[in-house]
Parts: sequence; structure tokens; C-alpha cells
Amino acid sequence: MKPLFLIPIFIFSLISCQAQIPDKEGQIAAAVQAAPPEKQEGATVYGFDEDGNKVLLREGTNEQICIADDPNKEGFSVACYHKDLHPFMKRGDELRAEGKRPDAIFDIREEEAKSGKLKMPENPTTLHVLSGKEGKYNPETGKVENANLRYVVYIPFATAESTGLPIRPLVPGGAWIMNPGTHRAHIMITPPKD
Repeated sequence: MKPLFLIPIFIFSLISCQAQIPDKEGQIAAAVQAAPPEKQEGATVYGFDEDGNKVLLREGTNEQICIADDPNKEGFSVACYHKDLHPFMKRGDELRAEGKRPDAIFDIREEEAKSGKLKMPENPTTLHVLSGKEGKYNPETGKVENANLRYVVYIPFATAESTGLPIRPLVPGGAWIMNPGTHRAHIMITPPKD
């Protein structure tokens, strides 16, 4: 027979292991820092409620959509992207919610993009990611600390041949094309850390 005094300790440990969800204003302030400064005020922002579900925190007035840091994931990462990428991003969320693995998500979106079911951007479209293993939002300064910005420019079905880009960075922070020839083809630009 297990001692009953262990039950409250077990329950307390489960509760204390759950990630603390920042308040709505903090999530918005941190998320928009991935967007260009002139786009931050009007960006739409998605974040997380008390149960860890992704929810709309603020309806925006421009073309930027930002995602707050997921408190249930290690490290810090916020992102902002052009509204034309939203169907692609939303479909990924739906497939993850269904329990699909990354390779299956890629294959499903590839098939749907080729068939026209999933609308991909017609023009190069940028995702800005501000992330860092030790990154965090400092509410006192209103700034994200210990994080670096990277740029991902989606150009569906582009190739190294159609763009002239290499398939890996040739210099630190150099632009290169990832997933060439697929719906997820994109230019990666990761400036070196300061």
C-alpha cells in the first residue's frame, strides 16, 4: 500500500511543472518584436490562454501576423509573418493538433499546395523569427533579451537554379535556399550572433 501523503506531493509537482502563461499584454509586447518596428503597432497577435491553447490576442490593422512564445516549449521564440502565409501556417497548426509528425505535415501540405487546395503566397513572403535558448521578455525594459533575429523568405517551388542561391550558407549569415523545388522553398538568412 502506497502512503497517502505522497498524493498531495504528486499533485503539487504536476501543477508546478506547468508553464506559467504570461499576461496578454506581455505576450503581445514580446511577440511583435519579431516584426519590423514600423509594423509592430498594427500587427495581429496570437498567443496562449491559461490552458495553453493558441488564441487571438489582438486583431491587427496591417499585413503582419505575430505569434507569441509558446511557454510549453524550451527556449524562447516569437515570429511574425505576412498575412499571405497564414493559410500555410494555420494548416500546419491543424495537422499538429491531429498528432501528425513533421514529415507527414510536409507531405500533406506539399500535396495540398500542388493541387491548389492550400493557397501559397504568389510573391516572396517573409517570416521574421526572434529566438534564443536563453531568450526572454523583460517586462521592466519592454525588450526581448538574449535572442537573435532570422529571416525566412518563402518562395514556393523556387530552386537553386531559378534563384541563383546556394543550397547552404557560403559565409556566416549568408543567404541560401532551403527545401528547393517544394511548396516550402524559402531563403534562409541568419545573421551571426552579436
